[in-house]
Amino acid sequence: MDTPLTAAHWIYLAGIVVILLTMAVRKNIVVPAVTATLLTAWAFSGSLITGLSAIFNASLTAAKELFNIFLIIAIVTAMLGALREMGADRMMVTPFRRVMRAGTSSFIVLAIVTYVISLFFWPTPAVPLVGAVLIPVAIRAGLSPMSVGMVIAIAGQGMALSSDYIIKVAPGISAKAAGVDPDSVADKAMVLSLIVGLTALGITYVMQRRTWRNPSPELLVEWENAAERRGVGDDDEDSPSGGPAGSPSATAGSNGRKPAPAGPTVTDGPTRSDGDTAVATVKAVKAAAIVEAIVDTGAETGEQEPKKLSAKVFALLVPLVYLAFIVYLLLGKFTNVVSPLQGGDAAAIVGGLAAMLLFAAAATNDKRNFLETSSQHVVDGLVFAFKAMGIVLPIAGFFFIGNGDFSAAILGMPADATGPAFLFDLITAAQSHLSPNPVVTAFAVLFVGLIAGLEGSGFSGLPLTGSLSGALGPVVHMDPSTLAAIGQMGNIWSGGGTLVAWSSLVAVAGFARVPVLSLARKCFLPVMAGLVLSTVVAIIIF
Repeated sequence: MDTPLTAAHWIYLAGIVVILLTMAVRKNIVVPAVTATLLTAWAFSGSLITGLSAIFNASLTAAKELFNIFLIIAIVTAMLGALREMGADRMMVTPFRRVMRAGTSSFIVLAIVTYVISLFFWPTPAVPLVGAVLIPVAIRAGLSPMSVGMVIAIAGQGMALSSDYIIKVAPGISAKAAGVDPDSVADKAMVLSLIVGLTALGITYVMQRRTWRNPSPELLVEWENAAERRGVGDDDEDSPSGGPAGSPSATAGSNGRKPAPAGPTVTDGPTRSDGDTAVATVKAVKAAAIVEAIVDTGAETGEQEPKKLSAKVFALLVPLVYLAFIVYLLLGKFTNVVSPLQGGDAAAIVGGLAAMLLFAAAATNDKRNFLETSSQHVVDGLVFAFKAMGIVLPIAGFFFIGNGDFSAAILGMPADATGPAFLFDLITAAQSHLSPNPVVTAFAVLFVGLIAGLEGSGFSGLPLTGSLSGALGPVVHMDPSTLAAIGQMGNIWSGGGTLVAWSSLVAVAGFARVPVLSLARKCFLPVMAGLVLSTVVAIIIF
């Protein structure tokens, strides 16, 4: 029987459509999200007051759910700021240069390391680990920040999490709802996740290669200053400086020479027909001037020499600390020597280690003002996290109002009340209209998974896709475990952190220092192509 739909359901659905269309035309979606939150709450409660309060409550609820991500971004950013102050950030990347010497090798290493760590421990601890150690190496090797973000999101949040082959939480949920063997779902999900991931990574490689640049230490400086210099909201995300790949700063070679200013371009000004290119070139020249000033100042003051030993110590200490933590995780996973850690616990330890390293680096770098500099780095990290990711809160709030776990608090209902599940109700109502054709059914289950993931949770839609698979599989003569694996792909690739900007993709964007909405847009084509291909393969071979 169809689920009865109210005006609030249709308004919520209209809000989703408007948000998707707004994203498609590359516009900011905060206003549509807030407006849709107001109208949905108003229609449900019949009270304008409730609708207005829901705007605040939705963002507050989202902040409560996402603050752990904000906090770990802030702490790791603060730690990197302290390391940068003593020059340890550059020294830390030196050992990886033998492998990550150029864009292609960095792309491959980054994908493999992220995938392996995420497969064993979920992406939650993997992102800060990779962000603290390997992202700076990849940037120095010439990868654009957007490429880095896409690789980490696809390999970790998508390819590893969508199979969840080691921990097997996702296959367990899907299998239980579908009434099939968990191992059957896990095996099929593993194959499909590799098809989606490798396809998406291949497309990303082709699409992003034009944005890569020659290896140079100055790329690291540009990247570290990019968010503050050009503004996080800029959509000119393909290169750290905001300039094109052929700009002066982009052509800096591996010999570490300073970028040469492009005098004619600056003196002419942005009078050419391609105004955007001219403006971007001016930005690139400004970035070159900043890099030159930093290098010259350090050379003139001679302040780097006394810090050289401490910088070397911390350049070695930070990777060793995180390597020891990985060993600890492995011991917990495969032995009884230590207690196993998963998900949030592991991420919390990553944040705690970053805080201790921050304090140690600040004390070593400036003993007299250690207390002040430590707190200042923390403040800078928090400012960066909220400046970069604060836009996500009202957007996530709208999608949370469609989730029964959060809607009661947003709508001001009593604590023991059950809130409406607008998104779940809409999907349930649509399932009776699915065609019995196997191909149509498979893609319909994929679509349901994608839509269910719009609320930003990678696992919340698995009971729904699993239930649909168990019910529809026998009707269309398909193995329910195959349909469950297809639905799992759609739900986790969407809500797990590759397609939805208000999911854990926030963390990836924060560490890569790129606009989260731009990262979600860039991931859309590669991931969707992979999902379509994997669904076709599943229909044929399973």
